[in-house]
Amino acid sequence: MLDDTLLDDPAALQRADRDRALLSLAGSGARVRTALRLADAAGLDRLRPDGRPRAVLVAGHGSALTAGDILAALAGTGSLVTPLPPTEATAPHADRAGMPPAFTAGLGWQLPGWAGPLDLLVISSADGDERGLIGLAEQAYARGCPIVVTAPAGSALADAALQVRALPLPYVSSALPEGEAPAAAAEPDLPAEDPAALWSHLAPLLALAQKIGLTQLPYDALPATADLLDASAVRCRPDAAAYTNPAKGLAARLAGTVPLLWAEGPVAGAVAARFAAQLADRAGRPALAGLLPQALTAHRGMFTGQLGAGADPDDFFRDRVEEPDPLHLQVLLLRHTPGTAGGPLDEDQGPAEVPEGDEGPRSFGAARAHRLAAAHDVRLTEYASARPDPLHALADLVALTDFAAVYLGLAAAQS
Repeated sequence: MLDDTLLDDPAALQRADRDRALLSLAGSGARVRTALRLADAAGLDRLRPDGRPRAVLVAGHGSALTAGDILAALAGTGSLVTPLPPTEATAPHADRAGMPPAFTAGLGWQLPGWAGPLDLLVISSADGDERGLIGLAEQAYARGCPIVVTAPAGSALADAALQVRALPLPYVSSALPEGEAPAAAAEPDLPAEDPAALWSHLAPLLALAQKIGLTQLPYDALPATADLLDASAVRCRPDAAAYTNPAKGLAARLAGTVPLLWAEGPVAGAVAARFAAQLADRAGRPALAGLLPQALTAHRGMFTGQLGAGADPDDFFRDRVEEPDPLHLQVLLLRHTPGTAGGPLDEDQGPAEVPEGDEGPRSFGAARAHRLAAAHDVRLTEYASARPDPLHALADLVALTDFAAVYLGLAAAQS
């Protein structure tokens, strides 16, 4: 089990945080501001599109695909946004003496057969060395697709963007203080992803979406998002005690459990999928994500299986002295509830944890989720953001869950 006292030891957390994940998350707001400024300098501000594209394809891997899912959630059903994951992986040749080739170097992407000049392809990469993405840009150029590329300046992908007449947007990487450097990855070809990389992919993507009329975000939505991320970093800072730090509190709740991450609505659904990926990457913990009401039927067998609260029979002759504490289910319900009374609406507040027994207004799916958990004696924790703007609600929930995943991983590594 997790020793949650470790969460209240900032020095121990700093020692355990070898790749500076907490510092990276604290700089998410700054990344958004820098990405917006550099995107305008690269020509996005001067872009004058002739109408909206028929479809927007977002190609990449990891957080780049998550950014595509978030754009799809924010754009709604009136626009076709399709994340484009890799479809194949081959063994790449080593290009540096003594260094194994990165796994991502062997990934391949394929443009859908229907894609053409009416569709926009957005390619986003934190490395810019994936030959498969360069090949995808060449495919799109041959078909006459407009192309936008977000990649580090000077990378192979950024250079290829100029060759295929793409709009090049810079990727903003983590800026660690002088003398700070992340520890070398145990698996050099499959390192853990920078936890704040999502905002480096998402900020220019959303700025582009605003420019082409794909979303209905307010004109100041992105700068305000950076402010909200700064406020979240203050709330979730390592030296904030667990009883005042919502991310540490959530990490402690999830310890020793198998989380079911249930979400209501597309925005919360994107956050739940992101949280499941972060728990696997940063904390080494499995989690199942699902949208209500489908998740109720998809996960109902978990409540009566071996992880359910009442599934372990009381065997008198069983020796439990040397056994580890059993894992149990934990339901985490994420919701966006705009306009609810008493909701958190200023920058100093984040998503509110709904107290147990609160009988406030709920949808049928959320009410059914509470009843199902109560009937099987499974703990359900609910977090809701009442911010009117869906992007700001998403920023609140992503910041909370990202910090929680990192704290859980750091504390578990010290136990």
